[in-house]
Amino acid sequence: MRYSVFLSPHAVRDYHKLPKEVKERVSQALENLQENPRPHGCEKVKGFEGWRIRVGDYRIIFKIDDENRTVTITRIGHRKDVYEF
Repeated sequence: MRYSVFLSPHAVRDYHKLPKEVKERVSQALENLQENPRPHGCEKVKGFEGWRIRVGDYRIIFKIDDENRTVTITRIGHRKDVYEF
């Protein structure tokens, strides 16, 4: 079964700030999360209740709710900035 992927308001702002070529790769990664919310290379984020995947130098930070089959994207950004909560 597929998961529903939702973007938080902060993640929507992050997404719109991305360069065009990065947006395309991030969009593909978000679509892939619908089928597999824990893809190869996915890791728990230390100090935060969530997961992360890498898209080049960018990171997608998200939470998974297996009971409701949802993935909520909380942050999208460059690796040097994305972990600043």
